[in-house]
Amino acid sequence: MRYNLLGRTGLFVSELALGTMTFGGTDGLWAKMGTLGQDEATALVRQALDAGVNLIDTADVYAEGRSEAITGAALKALGIPRGEVVVATKAYGEMGPGANARGTSRYHLLNAIDASLKRLGLDHVDLYQIHGFDPATSVEEQLRALETIVASGRARYVGVSNWAAWQVAKAVGLAERHGLARPASVQAYYSLAGRDLERELVPMMASEGVGLLVWGPLASGYLSGKYHDGADADDRRSKHAFPPVDAARGDAAVAALREVAARHGVSLAEVALAWLLHQPAVTSVILGAKRPEQLRENLAAAALVLTADDLAALDVATALAPEYPGWMIARQGAYRHGQLVPPPRGG
Repeated sequence: MRYNLLGRTGLFVSELALGTMTFGGTDGLWAKMGTLGQDEATALVRQALDAGVNLIDTADVYAEGRSEAITGAALKALGIPRGEVVVATKAYGEMGPGANARGTSRYHLLNAIDASLKRLGLDHVDLYQIHGFDPATSVEEQLRALETIVASGRARYVGVSNWAAWQVAKAVGLAERHGLARPASVQAYYSLAGRDLERELVPMMASEGVGLLVWGPLASGYLSGKYHDGADADDRRSKHAFPPVDAARGDAAVAALREVAARHGVSLAEVALAWLLHQPAVTSVILGAKRPEQLRENLAAAALVLTADDLAALDVATALAPEYPGWMIARQGAYRHGQLVPPPRGG
């Protein structure tokens, strides 16, 4: 297991993280995501930590708070020293019937962090993330609320999730202008079947020093190939097709994965995860699992080294189509890129 710096912070996080969206679901949407009880979840947390994972990601909205409670109870039951695990949670989603029991207003965020800490049984989280972009609250209000949370010791670092590149860049600029807690990371969807963030988010993160935590690395199992082999009727994606996958792009990705996986004698999932770990923008890939064997297979991706030919084959099969202004920026930038790499002396 390798460890990467989270953005411009001095915090190292494991390249693979454990996601807890499969913890605690009982009905509705969350039952489709996963119904792991306390004992099953505790066993997965132990397995992940034993493999070198030090980042655990949850959210208040997962299973309506039960995921956080199960995660906290697992850490307590296992006797994990607080300084050996990086705990991340998120807020934004609806957590009650009131008009202010959602969003990222100062009102809601200050209530939400206290509620999350109570469920987790902790006095602080290491990364507190805004789970989505709130059109009803100014970015400055959100940042000032996050600053209060950090200053009070309830969170060490802050981040955002599912934001556009311009929104993150605006937040970074405001944070630096006003001396507020700066977003350390973006949690975003990224997979061989969904490479959209490469257009704007990846260049922005490289420019501004923001880390990337990946969710949905297998597109909810699509890239495992099981839907092409006949998925079980009880499988999650058969009930809730999220994130959406364009069939043509998805099929091309699966076909390329099969060829690479056959060369290495590993599963399609391992190759799909290893591809992400080879991408310079990626800080950590969040794994969701329901079974120990599933988590074991996914954790094995950390040891898989893809060749240049493997990476090229996967890239060609899943590359994004040119889109404006990207193709114009690349065309005009060619003049200047050439100057950045001068010819060797005497050449």
